[in-house]
Amino acid sequence: MNDEQILMELEDLLRTMPSHQTITQQIPENFSWLGRAAAALEAWNNVKGSMAKIDIDNIQSPRLQLHAEGLRRTQTIIHQAIHELRMKTTGPLSVAVERGGVFDYFDEIRKILESATSDVLFIDPYLDAEFVSRYLPNIKDGVKVRLLGGAKLKTLLPAVEAYSAQNNHSIEVRSAQGFHDRYIFIDQGRCYQSGASFKDGAKNGPTTLTQITDAFTAMQGTYEEIWSNGKIEFSN
Repeated sequence: MNDEQILMELEDLLRTMPSHQTITQQIPENFSWLGRAAAALEAWNNVKGSMAKIDIDNIQSPRLQLHAEGLRRTQTIIHQAIHELRMKTTGPLSVAVERGGVFDYFDEIRKILESATSDVLFIDPYLDAEFVSRYLPNIKDGVKVRLLGGAKLKTLLPAVEAYSAQNNHSIEVRSAQGFHDRYIFIDQGRCYQSGASFKDGAKNGPTTLTQITDAFTAMQGTYEEIWSNGKIEFSN
């Protein structure tokens, strides 16, 4: 396999990863995923991939500490491999979407959300009810969802409440003032900036979706602080 093929396999592993609640089950689907993870990581880097097999085995350990550590370390090394391969091949994600390319924009966001395994943080003052129905169904069960909004809370909150009552998501909504940009943070390890509001993406004009790499640490610190100081509007 070449680097592009390995990258595609690793990205698909994140999209298809069993939920944290079910990955310990001794079933064929889980064995298949764990085997794929071991093979893909070894194809990426023979030494690091061989070392990762211990953590992959520990994911199904009955000992809670070993399970948690194995899961954390496996997800981390998959993300590391993806970042290294992106730098060698396509580079960080950067997509330009023409005006009217609503589906193209949605599809890029969908792929990003499907890769989340533990935490998604949306930053957008215009999150609303339409946003909830369009994007939240693409997030795996068990992934924590955090929404930082502001201007559209009257429509956002009823939709979030109804969605959370029907789906297995831990959702928290907070509001804050003085922010205008739109970001998605995935698993506290990746960040993407949207040129348009998520609810409108390319409907009214061309836009971009760009992965933040060099400034990631600073951006994460800034918005985690805004989140921490925000007003809690909904939490389940």
